[in-house]
Amino acid sequence: MIYHTLDDLLKLTGEYIHKEESIELITKAFNRANSLHEGQFRKSGEPYIIHPLNVACILANLHAGPQTICAGLLHDVVEDTPITKEELAKEFGNEIAEIVDGVTKVGQLKFASLEQKQVENHQHMLLAMAKDIRVIIVKLADRLHNIRTLSSLAEEKRVRIARETLEIYAPLAHKLGMFRIKAELEDSSLNYVEPVFYNKILTQIKSDNSARIQNVDHTIDEIKKILAKEGLENYQIKGRIKNIYSIYKKMVKQNKDFKDIYDILAIRIIVNTITECYQVLGLIHAHYTPVPKRFKDYIAVPKPNLYQSLHTTVISEDGFTFEVQIRTVEMDDIAENGIAAHWAYKENVEYSKEREQFEIASKLKWYAELLQFSEEKNEDAKDYVDTVKEEILSTNVYVYTPTGDVIDLPRGATPLDFAYKIHTNIGNKTVGAIVNNHIVPLDYELQNGDIISIKTNKNSFGPSENWLRIAKTTHARHKIKNFLNKQNKDILIIHGKELIDEEFRQSKITSYELTEEFAKKNFSKNNVNSLEDLYLEVAKSNVSAKTIVSKYAPELENGTIEQTISRQIERNNRILTTNSETGVVVEGLSSPQLKLGSCCNPIPGDEIVGYVTKGNGIAVHNINCKNINSFQKERLIPLSWATNPGRKYPVSITIYATSNLNLLVEIMNVVSINGSSILAISANSNTNFQSIVKLKVMINNSFDLEKMIVNLKKIKYIYNIERDNLISIEKE
Repeated sequence: MIYHTLDDLLKLTGEYIHKEESIELITKAFNRANSLHEGQFRKSGEPYIIHPLNVACILANLHAGPQTICAGLLHDVVEDTPITKEELAKEFGNEIAEIVDGVTKVGQLKFASLEQKQVENHQHMLLAMAKDIRVIIVKLADRLHNIRTLSSLAEEKRVRIARETLEIYAPLAHKLGMFRIKAELEDSSLNYVEPVFYNKILTQIKSDNSARIQNVDHTIDEIKKILAKEGLENYQIKGRIKNIYSIYKKMVKQNKDFKDIYDILAIRIIVNTITECYQVLGLIHAHYTPVPKRFKDYIAVPKPNLYQSLHTTVISEDGFTFEVQIRTVEMDDIAENGIAAHWAYKENVEYSKEREQFEIASKLKWYAELLQFSEEKNEDAKDYVDTVKEEILSTNVYVYTPTGDVIDLPRGATPLDFAYKIHTNIGNKTVGAIVNNHIVPLDYELQNGDIISIKTNKNSFGPSENWLRIAKTTHARHKIKNFLNKQNKDILIIHGKELIDEEFRQSKITSYELTEEFAKKNFSKNNVNSLEDLYLEVAKSNVSAKTIVSKYAPELENGTIEQTISRQIERNNRILTTNSETGVVVEGLSSPQLKLGSCCNPIPGDEIVGYVTKGNGIAVHNINCKNINSFQKERLIPLSWATNPGRKYPVSITIYATSNLNLLVEIMNVVSINGSSILAISANSNTNFQSIVKLKVMINNSFDLEKMIVNLKKIKYIYNIERDNLISIEKE
């Protein structure tokens, strides 16, 4: 319906707004908008004021408050007329001005491309929505009227706007539970994006309607008789036609024929109480055969957009399959108008912006998440919009934590997405997942109702590049990328420091200290602003370790290099001796009897401890060895590694991967490329198509092990690697 005059609007608002000052405010807003838009016309040729008037009327049909109605009338004046936000605030107050500012387009800004312009527009809209949800209500009304009048635009622009509506605005209406607006946005947009498909479905609905409607009418009469026998009289019952876009999605995405879609027509029964909802459900199931797995109780567990209803699909005696929806009057109102029904304007009730926001956030969990998400700094507009589209607007699956909390994730999400949704540290330390009491691979696709327990290990080496292929949400992939970038940076820093240490040793300088000042003073031209930067540049071969030693040597105090070397030789004579076989230093002992623990296989770089055995010398263990807790504490002694042990050490790791014939070959290739040798390797598969590889290699130190593991994790089948027999902490 198209509205043309202020009287049309006042007739709609008059149904629920009676205060004189509110009516005067709406009249004032219309007159101001009409004056400001005077001389402006739409592409259709009609006066521009018709557009904001119809936006306000759409809002009035939702029973929006006076401020929101006024914002609808004035929503384009800041962009399209000389008035400023500040002037608008003086005339109508900050609240209306802020809503108008939130829905104002940013078309006057300059962007590199049309695509980037649209992305920035979406970001602006979503951020504004996070501040005040009324912004998005006005924006949806604005888009709805634009879609209704899209035919006057050029075809290319029609298709672009319609596609944008399907991607952004219709899902927002769905998230807000505004079914009527969502359905109209979807169907009208589909008519422009896929006109052939749209008209094909429309034709099939019209040709099929007669038979289906006869069946539905017959069934409605039957149900009325059933309910009458039980004394139920005060209720509504009606048929509902599924909107065209919903049929289109089932036909395209589920590859169904039109005749295979059974819920094109549904029967809706509206009663007065929740008790009556379940009573009617029992009567329906008693008289018709329920279709297995097609019953949904959205009353006990409402959808995140507040939708509540009982859904069941049954088969009549003549073989006709139909869906029945059972709900209360209030539930039906919310199903049609969504969150707007919850805060429909009521006179004599004081509603501040803050109270409205709090109430909406408490009801809409996803909206509370958007509020939190919008507070985080995010300079990449496209990344922001992609994340909101993917994680907030897309069709979701709803899964449970072991304690019964409901977590919603995009369809196609995996246990990794779930883990990172709970907490970043849980995601980074994930080593496995249990779904419905069964171990599943990390690339398992989560299903509605799954109960998920995440297993973590503090000694896990963290995410691999393969996780980027497994994780589906932008949030999880972002966290994984951050970890991998930091991990690679940390490894380079360690490597750069070791190269510098080695160069100082080659120069016979064993006592030195590099400082931040030294790094900045001598290497600022190399973009070095810290000691870490210096280590990175050395690791990347941008700065030579020899250059660092030569820069440092003239700064040595207390004499020449020869004198320094002499002092260091004298000092080295007092240094504790090392055992040539183990490379381990024992304070106060020159030739201790040492043996590396075969349980934990300590290697240089590990924190180690010694256990004095009875008659077999000192056993060297990793400080995190599982056997440490069983040792007598008084027999433990501190140990350290020699500066340069000059030998290789055995170490055992366990690799978890998806089963693949080439897995062992690729593992052996990586080990060989990294200069290590394999002592033993074995692989087993479990019933979940998961491979567990036990690998024992000879390695120089923990740095080389870390480097080898980073390269192993690049194998696409591998999703986790652990050191063997080290203490782990598992969490759910």
